[in-house]
Amino acid sequence: MPKSISMPRNLNNAELRVSVIHSLSEVPVADWDALGDTSYPFTRHSFLYGLEQHDCLEPFGWHPVYFLVHREQQLVAAIPCYIKTNSYGELVFDHAWVNAYQRSGLDYYPKLVSAIPYTPATGDRFLINLALVGDKEERQRLRELLCQAIQGFCEDQNLSSWHILFADKEILHALAGREIMLRNDVQFHWQNNGYQDFDDFISRLSSRKRKNIRKERSSVAAQNLDIKMHTGGSISPDEWQQIYHLYAGIYQRKYGTATLTSAFFEHLGQNMPEQVLASITRDQGQIVAASLFFRSDTHLYGRVWGCDQYFRHLHFECCYYQGIDYCIAEQLQCFDPGAQGEHKLARGFLPRMTWSGHWIAHPQFREAIEQFLRQERRYIESYRDDLLDHSPFKATE
Repeated sequence: MPKSISMPRNLNNAELRVSVIHSLSEVPVADWDALGDTSYPFTRHSFLYGLEQHDCLEPFGWHPVYFLVHREQQLVAAIPCYIKTNSYGELVFDHAWVNAYQRSGLDYYPKLVSAIPYTPATGDRFLINLALVGDKEERQRLRELLCQAIQGFCEDQNLSSWHILFADKEILHALAGREIMLRNDVQFHWQNNGYQDFDDFISRLSSRKRKNIRKERSSVAAQNLDIKMHTGGSISPDEWQQIYHLYAGIYQRKYGTATLTSAFFEHLGQNMPEQVLASITRDQGQIVAASLFFRSDTHLYGRVWGCDQYFRHLHFECCYYQGIDYCIAEQLQCFDPGAQGEHKLARGFLPRMTWSGHWIAHPQFREAIEQFLRQERRYIESYRDDLLDHSPFKATE
């Protein structure tokens, strides 16, 4: 197991201590949950520790390493990281880099990743207690200190690289001096432009797109299904079991082994009752489909879906239209339904850039990957612009 480190530093005449732990069981819930955006669900203690507790990490190659910064006895900053021996569940694809290392006779794995496992939802990865650290320059110095500690840890543990996935663009830009290279991709997000209801939203779309959405929703309605959005706290343990089996069934039919466990699903309902949601579909009283969501004060995040039989257009209804309805009703600003999917564009989800940061220990590979990223960025920007040229919204929007 990698050893802990301690790095005393002076910031505004206060000693800072950087340490490494391997489980959030070592951090009081209140101390951890005071860090970062307290409404962002995926860095909450209940979410991250729930993954640890309920066998969602190590069986799939995620080995937790949390870097903490204390000022005296107070936790002021942290970053969740994972040592990885594969690239499974990251959704920022580096397989070409793995192959290049192998061809050169070098080891790409193990590596270090700062990410939310299986969750391509943008958020700050450098978690700071904003009540204790109010000055922007002081926050930046804390990030720099964490970077220095992490890069030293990677060198000490012979880790090839450090990857900060689905992170805040401006924070990554500010760390350019730490040799962190930026990478782009595209997701499709829905923005709430003050819509009064769903009809108001689709009234802003072109006629053809509007008619198609109405046709899809009418098709679902004609099947006499009962579809409702539920908060996690209102879902019974038996219903969580059924939702899990629907989700796991998708993996069994297509991908292999489900990464999240039934115990984790139930844990979410008990420990994040207002931030986890499920759109549950019943046919004659029986649950036949479900889509899992999370929310912050401003965003809705679509995560997993499961269905045990075919219902025409039900996936679009549960995974997209129910979420849009919820955002309008709750006045949330943005709906992020997850990675990939150009079919989302026709349903009102526009392309948005996502960002990741990459530090490569090997200097020659760092230079080669930087050249690759410059070329890839031009392609991604062109792809984004081409998608925007096919926006489903009327020209006046």
